[in-house]
Amino acid sequence: MIVLFTDYGLQGPYIGQVKAVLHLHAQDKKVIDLIADAPRQNPKASAYLLSALIQDFPEGTIFFCVVDPAVGIFKDEPVVMKIDKRWYVGPDNGLFDIVARRAIHMECWKINWRPKKLSASFHGRDLYAPVCAMIANGLDIPGEKIKWQNRYNWPDDLNEIIYIDNFGNCMTGFRAEKVSKMAVLKAGKTKFSQANTFAEVSKGQPFWYENSNGLIEIAVNQGSAEKILCLAVGKEIKIDI
Repeated sequence: MIVLFTDYGLQGPYIGQVKAVLHLHAQDKKVIDLIADAPRQNPKASAYLLSALIQDFPEGTIFFCVVDPAVGIFKDEPVVMKIDKRWYVGPDNGLFDIVARRAIHMECWKINWRPKKLSASFHGRDLYAPVCAMIANGLDIPGEKIKWQNRYNWPDDLNEIIYIDNFGNCMTGFRAEKVSKMAVLKAGKTKFSQANTFAEVSKGQPFWYENSNGLIEIAVNQGSAEKILCLAVGKEIKIDI
């Protein structure tokens, strides 16, 4: 399958145009909308989110990954990465740093192929989607193999908000397994403890829990942690491990 991980948003034509290219070149392959509201123009937060969301996908899955604020100028090389038997296609701007760092086996190719028509602002449609289709069809990778290195020295776990859902629940880039359930978190001046689920705390009470992807998430029972705690993507959370 081909899995879409982007910050394009669901409104507008962008996801539809990418899917049209994938359908044109790989008609028999399933295309899964994983997320279209990854942290906008934020490869750092998106890198931790991507690492958390890939775990249940089977070997051979192809991830179309585009969070690319520098699109059009090729500041960041377009790459194909094979990481623990899954494929990742997108810009080498840090987006794959956390997935690769936690991997057992990793290979990387710089994409040299260019389509006849390549817009300055939509490499997802014009470059990355066709390359995903090539891989899905078992064709040779259109590039040269390179020795890949992490772009940034980001921490293994990130004590910042990386994603906020429609309920106002705030996901961090910190794996819950690295923290004691007795840990107290602090956002601004507000401290809060762990609970297993929403029903364990009173209405309006903030708490943290291990979400379904294994990350520390901050929530308010029947309320919005984003609004009540004044949280935003990039906001630091203090963790008393």
